[in-house]
Amino acid sequence: MSHVPVLLHEVLATLSPQAGEVILDGTLGGGGYASAILDAAPCTLWAMDRDPDAIRRGAALAARHPGRLHLIEGRFGDMAEHLAARGVSRLDGVVLDLGVSSFQLDEAHRGFSFRSDGPLDMRMEMAGPSAADLVNGLPERELADLIWELGEERHSRRIARAIVAARAEAPITTTLRLAEIIRASVPRDPSGLHPATRAFQALRIRVNDELGEVSRALESALSLMAPDGRIVVVSFHSLEDRLVKRAFQTAAGRTPGASRHDPRSLLPGAEAPAGFRLLTPRSIRPSDSECAANPRARSAHLRALQRLPESAAA
Repeated sequence: MSHVPVLLHEVLATLSPQAGEVILDGTLGGGGYASAILDAAPCTLWAMDRDPDAIRRGAALAARHPGRLHLIEGRFGDMAEHLAARGVSRLDGVVLDLGVSSFQLDEAHRGFSFRSDGPLDMRMEMAGPSAADLVNGLPERELADLIWELGEERHSRRIARAIVAARAEAPITTTLRLAEIIRASVPRDPSGLHPATRAFQALRIRVNDELGEVSRALESALSLMAPDGRIVVVSFHSLEDRLVKRAFQTAAGRTPGASRHDPRSLLPGAEAPAGFRLLTPRSIRPSDSECAANPRARSAHLRALQRLPESAAA
């Protein structure tokens, strides 16, 4: 089992850690970004993760960087509150890797993957309703809507119907049984994508309120950013990437403006200066060689934003 951080070189180049800076890694995971940031500059790093296993693994890294790496168990959507409780009100950088960590995917007992059998769980914090609770408890229509909206799965109705029929015979409690139910209910994908991929994504996003967490995290990161501070986000599916893109464009004043013929363009504040600038007008994608070495990188998008200096934003 190993963890390979995606777009590591590009993340470091964009985040550009400097001596004396205070940076937050909101998704500690396997510690790949955190370790590289600490090696890149004598900065202070706060590292968060909602998964208690990630925090336990991070203890060894913290021991190698005494006084520089501080671990916080919690959701990155609550970063402002967690940092305020520790006397931190400003950050020079934030990095967020929105993907599921290799550890979570590779550990069958966590129930994130259909590649090996395990309990149908998917809870990052190992608390609250699980994927099995949703699969066995949601009405058919609500289950189909969930798979369509969060998995962008065009066969969502067919999958939901098959799940409801199967659970009437016996509760669905394992990853492989759910994957087999889905596989048997839909045509083979010409791309070779496993037929359960999108449905598993949808369940994981719902179980962990991932889109809500991303929205809250972006809002907090923007409010915490010091002048010249940088926010770097790596996302792995279109729903998250869309959220990041829109939030960054809005912060940088890149949202489509009203037409000059539209009376709204005369409203006070219509031409208010933006407080941020986009560092990535287009997302940065992994190279072919990285994708070949680490197939999990294939869908990654990196977007970054920088707060303007106080003089420029004034």
